[in-house]
Amino acid sequence: MPSVAIDQALNLPAEHIGQALLHAREDQWFDRKSARIKARSLADVLIGFANADGGIIAVGLGAGRVEGIRSIGGAVNELQQTAIDFTVPQVAATTRLIPCVRRNGEPDELLIFDVRPGTNVVHANARDEVYLRVGDETRRLTFAQRQELQFDRGHDSYEARLVDVSEADLDAPLISSYVEATGASSAGSLLQARGLATEGRMTVAGCLLFATHPQRWLPEAFVRVLRYRGSERGSGERQQLMADERFEGPVPHVLLSARSRIAELAPARRALTRTGRFSDVPIVPEDAWLEGLVNAVVHRSYSLAGDHIRVDIFDDRMEIHSPGRFPGIVDLTDPRVAPRFARNPRIARVCSDLHFGQELGEGIRRIFEEMHLAGLQEPRYNQSAASVRLTLSGEPVQAALDEAFTPDARAVSGALRDAGRLSTGEVAELLGRSRPHALKVLNSLREAGLIRRIGKSPKDPRAYWEIVPR
Repeated sequence: MPSVAIDQALNLPAEHIGQALLHAREDQWFDRKSARIKARSLADVLIGFANADGGIIAVGLGAGRVEGIRSIGGAVNELQQTAIDFTVPQVAATTRLIPCVRRNGEPDELLIFDVRPGTNVVHANARDEVYLRVGDETRRLTFAQRQELQFDRGHDSYEARLVDVSEADLDAPLISSYVEATGASSAGSLLQARGLATEGRMTVAGCLLFATHPQRWLPEAFVRVLRYRGSERGSGERQQLMADERFEGPVPHVLLSARSRIAELAPARRALTRTGRFSDVPIVPEDAWLEGLVNAVVHRSYSLAGDHIRVDIFDDRMEIHSPGRFPGIVDLTDPRVAPRFARNPRIARVCSDLHFGQELGEGIRRIFEEMHLAGLQEPRYNQSAASVRLTLSGEPVQAALDEAFTPDARAVSGALRDAGRLSTGEVAELLGRSRPHALKVLNSLREAGLIRRIGKSPKDPRAYWEIVPR
C-alpha cells in the first residue's frame, strides 16, 4: 500500500482510524506495533526506517485489534523518547497522539511516529546493531551489508539539498492533486513532511517532482527516447536513427509522456493475445521496460552533470541508460539479490504514492519475472564508472525453447500471470480450442519450467495451473 493510503487513514474520524490501519498492508513505509512493545525493540524499527526511506509507525495496534496506548500509562513517555535514548546517532522522528476508538467503543489514542530518512549517516542502536527496512520487514544487517550501507550513505544526499525554487515555479495542479490524495491540511505541511521543502525552500527532490520545469535548475533531468531501424545504431551515412525525442517537466509528467511515446515506438509482432484475438504485441513486455524506466528516473544520480536518462529502442531489444552506479557495492551477477538502498528515498516515496513502479530491489525482480513469463532472455545489467545500462532482449531464452513459445503459449502465460491460476478447461476456453490442444500448450510450458500443475491426482477435477515462482 503506498504511504498516501496511510495518510488518508490517519485523516479519518476517530472511530474509523484504528480499523483502517489494522487492515492496511505493512510495507516499505508503514508498520504497526502493539502498545506492549519495549522502547529498545521499537528503536530497531525506527532505525530500519531511518536507514531506508523513512515512514510511519503506528503504536497501539496488536493481535488484530485496536489496543490504544492509555493502558500502558507512563510507558507512553518512554516510547516517545525512544529515538533520543536508544538510537545512535539520533533518528529524526516526530511523534503525535491521534484519537481512536477501541473495539468496546471506549475512546483511546494511538502513538504515531513519523520517521525521516537519514541523509549521510547510518543509524544503530545502543548495542551498535544496524537495521534496514526492506519491504514489510525490519532486517538486521550483517557486517558486510552494514559496510555496503555506509558506502552508500557516506555522502550527503543530493536530493535533500535546497534549491532556490519559488512558489510561482511550482506546478500548482500537480501539487493540489497530491494534497487532495493524501488528505493533508496544506501543501506546505505535506511537502515538509515528505522532506520536499524546508523553511520555505524546496529541496532537489521537491523541485524534480513538482516544479513546472525542473530542468531550469537541473538541466540533465530529462529522458531522451531514440528509435533505431534494425539492431545497430550505425554512424555517418549509415545512421539508423528514426526518432529522437526529449521529455522534460516534473517527474510524474516525464514518466507519463515518455511511457506513451515508448509504447508507440516499441517493436511489435502479430500474436494471439490473452483475449483470444490476434493483435500487435510488443516484443519486450511493457511491464518490464516500464519498470526499468521508472527505476532509472527514481534511482538515478541527479548529482552527475552532463548526462541524462536514455532509452534506445531497436528492432530486437531495448536499452535503458541511467547516470550513476548501483547504490552500494552490488554484485551484478544476480541483481535480484541486490540490497534495497534507495539513492533518492524522497522521490521514491512520492512516486510510490503516485503508483509509479516498485521499490528498487522489488522492481528489478519484477523485470526479471516479466521477461521470464514472456520466455525471453534474462535482463542484462552492465555498469560503467558512472552509469548503468539495462538491456531487454526480445530474443527467446534459447532456440530449443522457441517451440514452447507459440502464440497460444504466450497467450496462456500472460493469462496465468493476470489470473494467478487457471484450470485446463478455462485455458481451452481462452484459446477457443479443444481441451487436448490446451493440454499440449500447457505441457510445453511445464516442460520449459515456466508453469506447474497443482492437484491431488492426475484426474483431480479441481486441479489448476500456475506460474512457477522465481
